Amino acid sequence: MGWFDRLKEGLRGTRANLGSELTAGRTLDWDEVEFSLVAADVGAAAAAAIVAEAKEAHERGDTPQAAVRQALVDRLEPNRMRQSLRRVGFELGGTQKPVEPSGHVIMMVGVNGVGKTTSIAKLGQYYQALGRSVSFAAGDTFRAAGSEQLGVWGERLNIPTQTGAQGSDPGAVAFEAAQARAAEARDLLIVDTAGRLHTQHNLMQELVKIKRVIGKADEGEPKDIWLVLDAVTGQNGLNQAKRFHDAVGLTGVIVTKLDGTAKGGILVPIVQELGVPIKFVGVGESADDLQPFDPVAYATALVGLDPQAA
Repeated sequence: MGWFDRLKEGLRGTRANLGSELTAGRTLDWDEVEFSLVAADVGAAAAAAIVAEAKEAHERGDTPQAAVRQALVDRLEPNRMRQSLRRVGFELGGTQKPVEPSGHVIMMVGVNGVGKTTSIAKLGQYYQALGRSVSFAAGDTFRAAGSEQLGVWGERLNIPTQTGAQGSDPGAVAFEAAQARAAEARDLLIVDTAGRLHTQHNLMQELVKIKRVIGKADEGEPKDIWLVLDAVTGQNGLNQAKRFHDAVGLTGVIVTKLDGTAKGGILVPIVQELGVPIKFVGVGESADDLQPFDPVAYATALVGLDPQAA
């Protein structure tokens, strides 16, 4: 199954109600379309704006599905110029533009259970495939076996991993790993962090500290702070994103488990309300199920269009 097919299958639950509202051959009720978007956790304000734009495009001759798709894409790429998707030769599943980090250190944040450590392993494999030298820092020292889990992934992928004993200072782990990256001139260091603390320390304060010590060890870093978010959490995920963004300043979001939710529309308010781009999305457990986010593919799969539809 190709990537677009996996994405479309993953969004099946989200698409079920929305797709039925947009199916040709029935009387179109835009209020129901708006309700379906809200139910998919697109958010009330964004849903209303999407429907308003889609109605205008539909009146100009676009199909309801194509009109909603374009309105979704416009919200997921708010800074790009509007352009028609009816490009000659447009093909989903073609060569995707690599996601390039802004610097040399990516600090990964997110609550426990969202798939953060697994996503780090997949990112390591992704950047290795691009020819980059990668290292890991297992900074989730508060979770039982947290460091060991990333260490095992490092061994499997032949990626050097800085670890610490359970309960040890995660800032020290990050500091040493950042120093080593700079000294060895490795292309990329990916730092795991805790998603919950078993001490009196505040989680966000701990993350601010880790960010600060990385900068002391490797000047100007981390230039990237990416949140890993479980799509199943829906609006709760948006609230999580706001808290992390306020604390450490997110530069990107990775959305996992799109294959297990009817709340796949949550990507829209993340981009709209935080102004933070989606970097990768995941629809499964294998390494290649984490892929660079393509807003056109996402919107096409969400509304149920054929990828080659004009």
